[in-house]
Amino acid sequence: MNVEEVEPKKAMLYDELEDERVQCYLCAHRCRIAEGKRGVCYVRENRDGTLYTLVYGRTVSQHVDPIEKKPLAHFHPGTSAYSIATVGCNFRCEWCQNASISQMPRERHFIMGEEASPEEIVAAAKRSGCRSIAYTYTEPTIFFEYAYDTAKLAHEEGIANVFVTNGFMTSGPGEMLDTFAPYLDAANVDLKAFRDETYRQFVGARLQPVLDSLKKMKDLGVWVEVTTLIVPGINDDEEELRDAAQFVAGELGPETPWHISRFYPGYQMTNRSPTPLTTLERAQEIGEEEGLRYIYVGNIPGEANTKCHDCGELLIRRSGYRILDNRIASGGVCPNCGTEVAGVGMARD
Repeated sequence: MNVEEVEPKKAMLYDELEDERVQCYLCAHRCRIAEGKRGVCYVRENRDGTLYTLVYGRTVSQHVDPIEKKPLAHFHPGTSAYSIATVGCNFRCEWCQNASISQMPRERHFIMGEEASPEEIVAAAKRSGCRSIAYTYTEPTIFFEYAYDTAKLAHEEGIANVFVTNGFMTSGPGEMLDTFAPYLDAANVDLKAFRDETYRQFVGARLQPVLDSLKKMKDLGVWVEVTTLIVPGINDDEEELRDAAQFVAGELGPETPWHISRFYPGYQMTNRSPTPLTTLERAQEIGEEEGLRYIYVGNIPGEANTKCHDCGELLIRRSGYRILDNRIASGGVCPNCGTEVAGVGMARD
């Protein structure tokens, strides 16, 4: 269904300006939008001085995923997440893994999706036995109103809410993160690089707002995990990797899981080889040297296990996204030494 044929919903988090202009303060672009125009995300449109979201209740994906696929390794491991997305994004990453839907409004000037109300999403998550709803695949910030209404209903049903996000949100009083915080339980944030020039050149954004969002989420009590896709020649310099690891360990805490993922060519970046395994191994070493307790290497075959940071005991054994064994004891502690394992809902059932 072409959503442009459907009546849009009035947006939240914007101000009316003179000459029928509006300023959106949903994400850190803080777009000033003239009448008849759209913001950077291409899914929020100014019509006669009123801002509308064009993707409310319109999903391009509804799927049951392991929570480990988000990836979240320390949030109710072994459970399922009901994953939803709409088209659109406020970034334009040249290596985007979901460009066919994230860039559709910008590149094809087209918005599509199947009707699914927040009530229907929550009901489907319950039927599927999902512990959480994940707002994922594209950037959930840009379908804020839809996610917000769904998340409120989910919490009433005891279902958690998870953002898989680029972190380019507004985080001041009354802005995006503060508004969503009562219903946001966990987030995996893509820290795409640790150089502002990389964000500007390859992503169309800036680094600092992402760092601000990460710190704000921690302050708000949201469980946070961080993912860095390591792209050869872009963000694989050892000094940059060390700066990223120092930020995660120092500003977010050494208990914050860091997922370092292998790049594969795609979208507008097909002229680079996949990330060498030696680069991933070195990144893991750097993270350990900086004091990070839980480091996971993604997009490669094999096990992504969780070990006790104190005694080294194997706690959770995984094959891909499947948990083969969870030995974490009641109270979320290591059965060998009693050290607390960071996370939410970590103990085996």
